[in-house]
Amino acid sequence: MARPSKLQLAAQARQVVQALARLYPEARCALRHENPVQLLVATILSAQCTDERVNKVTPTLFQRYPDAAAFASADRRELEGLIQSTGFFRNKAKNIVACCQELVARHGGAVPADLEELVRLPGVGRKTANVVLGDCFGIPGIVVDTHVKRLSRRLGLTRATDPEKIEQELMPLVPPEEWTNLGHRLIFHGRAVCQARSPRCEACALAEICPRVGVTVKPRPASRAKPVPSRRRRPTSPSKH
Repeated sequence: MARPSKLQLAAQARQVVQALARLYPEARCALRHENPVQLLVATILSAQCTDERVNKVTPTLFQRYPDAAAFASADRRELEGLIQSTGFFRNKAKNIVACCQELVARHGGAVPADLEELVRLPGVGRKTANVVLGDCFGIPGIVVDTHVKRLSRRLGLTRATDPEKIEQELMPLVPPEEWTNLGHRLIFHGRAVCQARSPRCEACALAEICPRVGVTVKPRPASRAKPVPSRRRRPTSPSKH
């Protein structure tokens, strides 16, 4: 299939943005937070974990550690115990403490409103940085999580698979003032309708403009018995996101 022209991509993106805005006019970040430090920590916790699970953990967590200084001086084992249910808790605890130590040492305990400064922090990649910038500082950014990656490809806006490449390809197609909202709305639609394994195309309000309407998703192969891992092997921890 021939690649669409820039004009065709721009027209498709405009239709997607308009349709999603009608469907989810109040879409917002699903991670509950009251300030940038809380959102930064919550987003680190959300790696390979649902927002729902993170939201169950953070009320107690934020009461125990009310600011960056408290996280920076946290006892690692205590912190690990509070976030254990989010998965990869040892690596996440390590990143949260190190990240907040950097915030205290270099930024007076405040979260910088700058992409380059944010991605220098331990455990913080472009996804996390764009979440914080968009929702706490009103600085536009396109958050590419698994839902945004899947839907932007299905809707014909990109063929890329690398999150940063997807971000760079979406940016010129969408007005900057819509970047943050687009991410939220794609996430909402991905959860509610355009799911990974069972997309509900028959109930999708974007069906008329979706080039992959009726997409069939290959079932996962039957699981096979796995050898017992060596005691020295550890599960792969989430990278900066």
